[in-house]
Amino acid sequence: MIKVDGISKQFGKVKAVDAISFEVQEQENMILLGTSGCGKTTTLKMINRLIEPSGGKIFINKKNILDQPPEILRRGIGYVLQNNGLFPHYTVAENIALVPQLLKWDKKKTEGRTAELMEKLHLDKSYLHVYPNELSGGQQQRIGLARALVSDPPVLLMDEPFGALDNVTRSNIHKEFKALDELKRKTIIMVTHDVQEAFELGDRICLMDKGRIIQSGTPAELLFSPANKFVEDFLKDQRLQLEFKAVKLVDVWELLPNPPKKAKTPALPAGTDLWTALESFKFGKAETVNIQKDDEVKAATFEELMAAFYQYKNKQGHE
Repeated sequence: MIKVDGISKQFGKVKAVDAISFEVQEQENMILLGTSGCGKTTTLKMINRLIEPSGGKIFINKKNILDQPPEILRRGIGYVLQNNGLFPHYTVAENIALVPQLLKWDKKKTEGRTAELMEKLHLDKSYLHVYPNELSGGQQQRIGLARALVSDPPVLLMDEPFGALDNVTRSNIHKEFKALDELKRKTIIMVTHDVQEAFELGDRICLMDKGRIIQSGTPAELLFSPANKFVEDFLKDQRLQLEFKAVKLVDVWELLPNPPKKAKTPALPAGTDLWTALESFKFGKAETVNIQKDDEVKAATFEELMAAFYQYKNKQGHE
């Protein structure tokens, strides 16, 4: 869906982005991860031409972005900023309606789509008539997301979207983000410096440093097959928690001792990460958790999940 080919950006003598290339598949969430000043936000802004590249090419859906006017390009791209970018003198409804107005939607269509998104994002419709400064940080960020999604663009760019939120609010929004059907249909590139966030939300991660990509791969690839010492050191402080987030239940399915049964009761999908599965013991009274793969279900205790995880991890170390 998105192809970045040898893209560079120079500001005077500083090379902010140094001939990087990557591809993002349709409906994939790619995270650009790295410390401040590594070039990740500059890269993101080149994709919607808020910054023009010094060299290289970018294609969206096989079309070179330089072959179309920036304002047309941006109508097919949702954009979410860290500080939500809402206009303070517009009501919530007016903020969300900005793109539909540019696209000349009629009032009924705009109101219908706005109401649909407010419901999906757990926002009361009474908020439509208030101004952004009357809302909490989490509510403002949800409105920013609604504005980016309202015209249903195929591509979504997110620049540190949850960076200004406190930890509790951020954790709640992460859960909503993963559950929201609207986002499952999008091709997303998200910038963050938060390693936990990258591992929780990303299908793949591009770890950047000094304008270059050091390693690109799935969260598990970065953890279990690091390209070099930089990648190892970048992840080492939070390694165990990251491993729980990178390993999915489907990865340890064969290592769980219980024979599978036919699915009858609701169960965690096999694509769920181990961290979420282990958390369910903390919040529930059950001694086992049910895991569903296709039409089969296995039940596992906390100890069995942990044993399967360590078996899986040892296996990675020997490959």
